[in-house]
Amino acid sequence: MNTEPSSQFARPQIDFRALVGLRDPGDGTDWGPIRAAQLNAGNQLAMFLLAANALAAAMMILLLHQHVSIWALLGFAAAAVAVATVVTLRRRAAYRQAHDSASLHQLRATLWEGAALGTVWGGGAILFGLDAPGEVALGLWIILSILMTSSAVAMAALPLATIAFLGILGLSTSVALGIGVDPVLAAATLFYTGLLVMACLVRARALVTIRANEIALAERDETVSLLLREFEENSADWLWEIDGQRRVVRASPRFAYSVGLDPVAVNGMPFLQVLAGASWETGDFAPGLRALANKLKMREAFRDLPVPVTVNGEERWWEIAASPRYDERGSFIGFRGVGSDVTEARLSTDRINRMARFDLLTGLPNRLLINESLAQAMAEAEKWGGRCAFMMIDLDRFKAVNDSLGHPIGDRLLGRVAERLQQLITENEIIGRLGGDEFAVVIRDARDTDRLENLARTIISTLSRPYEVDQHTLYIGASVGLAIGPRDGRTAETLIRSADLALYRSKDAGGGSFHSYEPQLHVEAEERRVLEIALRNALQNDELHLNFQPVVNADTGGLTGFEALLRWTHPKLGAISPAKFIPLAEDARLIAPIGEWVLRHACAEAAKWDDDVRIAVNVSPEQLHNPAFVAVVAQAISQSGITPDRLELEVTESVFMREGTGAVKVLEHILGLGCRLSLDDFGTGYSSLGYLSRTRFSSIKIDRSFVQAASKGVAEPIAIIRAVVALAQSLGMATTAEGVETEDEHRMVQELGCTKVQGYYFGRPLPAAEARHLATRRRRGAGLAA
Repeated sequence: MNTEPSSQFARPQIDFRALVGLRDPGDGTDWGPIRAAQLNAGNQLAMFLLAANALAAAMMILLLHQHVSIWALLGFAAAAVAVATVVTLRRRAAYRQAHDSASLHQLRATLWEGAALGTVWGGGAILFGLDAPGEVALGLWIILSILMTSSAVAMAALPLATIAFLGILGLSTSVALGIGVDPVLAAATLFYTGLLVMACLVRARALVTIRANEIALAERDETVSLLLREFEENSADWLWEIDGQRRVVRASPRFAYSVGLDPVAVNGMPFLQVLAGASWETGDFAPGLRALANKLKMREAFRDLPVPVTVNGEERWWEIAASPRYDERGSFIGFRGVGSDVTEARLSTDRINRMARFDLLTGLPNRLLINESLAQAMAEAEKWGGRCAFMMIDLDRFKAVNDSLGHPIGDRLLGRVAERLQQLITENEIIGRLGGDEFAVVIRDARDTDRLENLARTIISTLSRPYEVDQHTLYIGASVGLAIGPRDGRTAETLIRSADLALYRSKDAGGGSFHSYEPQLHVEAEERRVLEIALRNALQNDELHLNFQPVVNADTGGLTGFEALLRWTHPKLGAISPAKFIPLAEDARLIAPIGEWVLRHACAEAAKWDDDVRIAVNVSPEQLHNPAFVAVVAQAISQSGITPDRLELEVTESVFMREGTGAVKVLEHILGLGCRLSLDDFGTGYSSLGYLSRTRFSSIKIDRSFVQAASKGVAEPIAIIRAVVALAQSLGMATTAEGVETEDEHRMVQELGCTKVQGYYFGRPLPAAEARHLATRRRRGAGLAA
């Protein structure tokens, strides 16, 4: 805090004219009280001035009665005393009229008082001093010098009167001494008079300065008092003070109200007892009160110290600050401070902290709190040589629910999931939501591995039970990844990464299972990272190429078309399986540019074939959810020059699981171009009949898993193939059996009614040149079977 006086209370600028009362400075300072102080100082020494004049008159009579007529001396003495009496009376009257403030006129009026006294005494000096003998003249000079000195003291606060008196008397005495005695003595008198005038002015300035500072200090104290009263009356803060024994003294009404006690009764009570309330007797103090007690004991200044206080049975939070107080001898006399009720602010802060650490949707701890809890659990495990664990949970098929029924249903489903998870945990676990459909569990004590595995299985089975949400019966599942610290990671970040890798393995295995972390998972993750980096450069480095697998007529074996199959050969990594890089391209959002490249190159190659040979291209859901894909298809057809009916786009059932994304409209626009649509891998997904009736597919492809199982005589896949063939025939669609590798499988799918066949029995995927040679032969009926 700045300890310098503010401009509002700055000391006035005191110059000579303002000091003697010749002008008002006009600097904004109220000179009325200062002038009143000058008059008061003159009043205080008025009687002294009268006594000095009377004594000097008596001494004059004693000195001069042998040389001057006694009547003349008595007349002079009477005149001097009379004038001095009048001056004294005027001083007292002026003080009564201007006790608190005096005008410039009242100060200037003192000039006539000094002039009157100076004239009387100056006249006496000339009247009696011109003819006085040397010794008498010297005695006269001494008497007048004493009078001048005493008058200068008595009238120092009134410099205008003092200057008038000393000037007239000193000049008169000098004239008398110069003419009648000695010019040197006259000069000395003038010099002495000047010294007295200067001393008077210095003392007057000191008096005015002191009074001005007193007035400024009083104004400042008054202002501070007003501010403190306003502070007490209008704010939630209050002042408090204790003595050296830590007892409350001078308790303010607001402080007493804050503690719920009477202002009189609270005085003298121990400060800590007032704050502790009922806990004072038991000694069970809150940490904040113990910290306060320590500060008071050590006599240390403190600020912003939070203290819990119970007032009328309600817990409140105060924030207090104080400084120790010492008297003028340096002895400790207590504390004085300020306090404020910060209960509402603290509750607001608690709410903000909760919002920062808890998920608003489910009420579970969020990612931040889970990370903090995991870090704490790992620290405890390292400290005591124990183990902790971290589980990551991902909901299976939740995205389909969210996309098909909307986010409100999805949010309520997440709430139900959170409720089920909370029922499974004990004090040893903390469960939270990381975001989306991901949850996590922190296990503080993970020494029992069997218990961890049982908990993971219980979570999966509990979350896989059906949910009833807004008259919808919903079925989802869960996948779990488990990592144990410090074995699988010595930091929270590493352990989370390990659990995430384990979860990825569970999802990759089809979901509905849990996996524990293995070091090999890091190797696979690094491999995926390297592959992703390489895949991002594969297009521009011309590392991708297409192979073409024949599709033939099931009855005649004649070629009807090819399916374009993407292949990737890296210069260092060699040939990379599509089973690895296709899912990687989808995860890395590279499937759209790669899919466009496949479509353009497949159409360009098909343009080199006979006109009745079709080309089938697989399309990812990500491409169909982009309305611009229609333009890509149109450009590929236009630039290649093939007819639209030769292009057949193969889509999977997952396309229809995201309603509201526009995929169906994109398919309708593609059909409008004249292209064909084929439903790939039918029977392996949701197999809904709704989209079959809404979308004009030209063929349905039966997945190879059904063909291989049916060839082994399994009744269920045989029945499924028959049902699909019957469904396709009723809708006017062709059926293509995938994965036919033997003559027996070919004969079986023929008997089941499939119209087209694709598989190694008729031909492996061929390079573009070989496929081109095959597609330009004029004799199709010869068949392709070896």
